[in-house]
Amino acid sequence: MSVQLSVAYERLEQLGTEALRLLPGVGIAIAIFVLFLVAAHWTRWLVQHLNARRFHHNLVTVLGRMAQWGIILVGLLLAITIAFPSFTPANLISALGITGIAIGFAFKDLFENFLAGILILITEPFRIDDQIMFGAFEGTVETIETRATMIRTYDGRLVVIPNAELFKGSFIVNTAFPTRRLEYDVTIGNGDDILKAKEVMLRVLARLSGIEASPAPDALVIEYADAGVKIRIRWWIKPPRRADALALRDQVLCAVKAELTRHGIDLPYPTHQILFHDQTEATDGDRARQREGWPPPREGSTEE
Repeated sequence: MSVQLSVAYERLEQLGTEALRLLPGVGIAIAIFVLFLVAAHWTRWLVQHLNARRFHHNLVTVLGRMAQWGIILVGLLLAITIAFPSFTPANLISALGITGIAIGFAFKDLFENFLAGILILITEPFRIDDQIMFGAFEGTVETIETRATMIRTYDGRLVVIPNAELFKGSFIVNTAFPTRRLEYDVTIGNGDDILKAKEVMLRVLARLSGIEASPAPDALVIEYADAGVKIRIRWWIKPPRRADALALRDQVLCAVKAELTRHGIDLPYPTHQILFHDQTEATDGDRARQREGWPPPREGSTEE
């Protein structure tokens, strides 16, 4: 028993001696790491300050953070090398090389989203406060992070979209340009004057505030529909935000309906005629003579 205690005492003594030997190096390593932390903080501020006018705020923030963490990593490696002389950065690289494949598979989606986020921030296909459509989601961009982009839908919900999906997919930026064109299809009766209906609707569009004079509104016949003639009216608005589009669309439809009605132009709706066949006529079964539901001719009529 005393032999075991002696061996344990010797090992503790060796550990204490080794710790005392490493203590100055650990103190120096901690001091150097603190200096690198301060340098990283100032580097982040400097990067953000120098690029504030060149790039968007989100990209500037990400660049500053990347510079900060890069310097912190260098400081950590240097501090470990000073505190433990037998451990070199080459040892760390070798250790990372062994587990690098496993880490790569485990964090594949994370790295993909991070790279896509950096590319989105650099290329800037959209910015914060833009209104975009992506798949089934439409709303205002709230934040662009390195992992995901947050949009607030028009009914007040938050949608988190991974940057990799956004970067590889297709999306629509409704506010990419200062103006936006809106349209609506109006159906008038087949017996109504098309030119007069166009003139009435264009006069309505011309007098409403909020509709751009250039490009000028237009009205185009696009189809002979089931219920009448379909005319598409188109107009441009500025700014192109959804709230403005909905408000102006309401004004246009109300004014067009009132003005067309005032000028006696019909706004028909689809109607259907249903014929009932009782299958009791003598001509039933004769495809050349059967009446297919129409009432039989009156006596003395020459109708076949």
